[in-house]
Amino acid sequence: MPCLDISTNVDLDGVDTDSIFSELTRAVSQIVGIPEKFVMILMKGSVALTFGGNKEPAALAEIVSIGAIDSQIKRKLIATIGSILQKTLSIPTTRFVLKVFTVTSTKNASRL
Repeated sequence: MPCLDISTNVDLDGVDTDSIFSELTRAVSQIVGIPEKFVMILMKGSVALTFGGNKEPAALAEIVSIGAIDSQIKRKLIATIGSILQKTLSIPTTRFVLKVFTVTSTKNASRL
């Protein structure tokens, strides 16, 4: 059950976040190989966040998943999520960071 948590300094007021949630859910589901009904997405906007010493649009995301996410899946997640954020929120892919965490059981996942 992957959970993607995105924080961005972009103001999400007036943004159609429903379509972004749908696109991210579909992408994570396909890349990780888990049905969409098991994918959780959180997105926080207007977060106090700088990257490279400035406040231009940027995002930090973390994905936690039960089961292994190998390096090939990590690369696909970074590229795909970054592209979605660039297209929908005008966040350059060079200003997007994804941290990937894998847990081995639901017992450990509940402690994160």
